[in-house]
Amino acid sequence: MLISTVVPCYNEEKVIGLTYEELSSELRGITDDYEIIFVDDGSRDATLALLKGFASCDRHVKYISFSRNFGKESAMLAGLRYSSGDFTVIMDADLQHPPELIGKMLEYGRQGFDQVIAQRDREGDKKTGAFFARAYYRLVDRLTDVKLTDGIGDFRMLSRKALDALLTMNEYNRFSKGLFSWIGFKEKIISYRNRSRAAGSSKWSFGSLIHYGVDGVLSFNNKPLRFCFFIGAAAIIISLIYLISLFVSIVFKGIDLPGYFTTIFTICLFGGVQLISIGIIGEYVGRIYYEVKRRPHYLVDETNFEKGAEQK
Repeated sequence: MLISTVVPCYNEEKVIGLTYEELSSELRGITDDYEIIFVDDGSRDATLALLKGFASCDRHVKYISFSRNFGKESAMLAGLRYSSGDFTVIMDADLQHPPELIGKMLEYGRQGFDQVIAQRDREGDKKTGAFFARAYYRLVDRLTDVKLTDGIGDFRMLSRKALDALLTMNEYNRFSKGLFSWIGFKEKIISYRNRSRAAGSSKWSFGSLIHYGVDGVLSFNNKPLRFCFFIGAAAIIISLIYLISLFVSIVFKGIDLPGYFTTIFTICLFGGVQLISIGIIGEYVGRIYYEVKRRPHYLVDETNFEKGAEQK
């Protein structure tokens, strides 16, 4: 198999037909040695029925259907595990990732690049969304041990060497953008113009984006834990300065009636420091909790892959 294409899907009945047509047309123009792996992440609409229809009339189409919604990270992992191509492309089902870039990706892959990464511009994005996205990437780039770049997401081509390296990492709390950066290998970045969804609506809510952003910060570093130490040290220094100034005031002016402000200030300062520290530590402990249980990332309900096709 030359090219495998992994397409996670969740309630994409409005666009999946168009995605299949454009993707199939593009791949047929490149080679007949390809497969399209659709991963149905527990859709509640007609997505799975449509995927079965594609597979029944096209030998290149494979599908994997989960028992419930496990999230995009798990869907990508499943597709990568079942991929048998020399090169594997990951792309979204909404056509925001243009299939016409696959040919260019393959050219660079044949030149020896292990990761051919598509970077989109932010033309057409809402100004507030673009601002927060850039701010997030700058923050993560400073805090984490891997480099993340604004506009670079999951849309990329991986060589078999890069894919095998990625599959050796079986952590439960996955943040693929960081994992792609962590494995390294020879990379090539290509740019493309931002595109809107061909149909349907985004499945990412503001809350889910916040959770995903927190995962990105915590998955690849322990700096937030160190931040707890420094903020505690800062609180102690501030308190000592305040106590010294209070002592000097007592020496020169005598003892005043204890004030309301002093009590509230002390309670709020140390209470805030403790709550922030406990919250950060709790996030790490929660991730340890999920890791040690070793539950599977997903459960497959239906697939047209032969038994044993999955790479562990």
